[in-house]
Amino acid sequence: MRLRRAGRTYGERQALFPIDMAVRAGECVALMGSNGSGKSTLLRLASGREKPTTGSVLFEGHPMREEDPRTRARIAVVGDTVSCYPDLTARAHLLLVARAQGVGDAAAEWTDRVLAERGLTAHADSYPSSLSSGQMQSLLLGCAFVRPRDMLILDEPEQRLDPAARDRLAEQIKQEKRDGVAVLLATHHTDLAGSTADRVIVLEEGRVIAAGATEKVLKKVGL
Repeated sequence: MRLRRAGRTYGERQALFPIDMAVRAGECVALMGSNGSGKSTLLRLASGREKPTTGSVLFEGHPMREEDPRTRARIAVVGDTVSCYPDLTARAHLLLVARAQGVGDAAAEWTDRVLAERGLTAHADSYPSSLSSGQMQSLLLGCAFVRPRDMLILDEPEQRLDPAARDRLAEQIKQEKRDGVAVLLATHHTDLAGSTADRVIVLEEGRVIAAGATEKVLKKVGL
């Protein structure tokens, strides 16, 4: 995935100034910065959910289009808001996704494994209304990781997760990289970026203020 001088305005407000960046297969790029710095705007452009006002977004060399479901289906996205079907249990959510993605007869076994990996076994038959926000976030991450994908976009996925769940998330991101998936991660969590990202981009008021190798950038900006 590549952004070429991609920028975004909302009315008179410049949410993201033109930026050039790329995320390659098998690497993780972390976006860091305060709230309102432009991280989520950049992720919406990268996922194809919004069009850039200027410049372009390319996926495997082709322009990203909001109306192209085939391309967007190859990108798994976990946002910074928690949204689940209120009438489905945790187990039913995972079974629905597994069957939709063609897991087939192994769907039940896969569901039990993911519930265990996400610390949700005891809550398998619980509805969203009785899950904590952290448990729902773990559920959404489990759903995202079953989809066949070439790119994974994570918008502050560590929010609402306890330390053990954050560690599981970090290990999953590393596995995604080993599997050749391109990962774009927006986070406030320095430890998560430090343990998973190959490169870091720091945004402030829609502008890039630092970019490069993870350790070098984190040291430079004092994160």
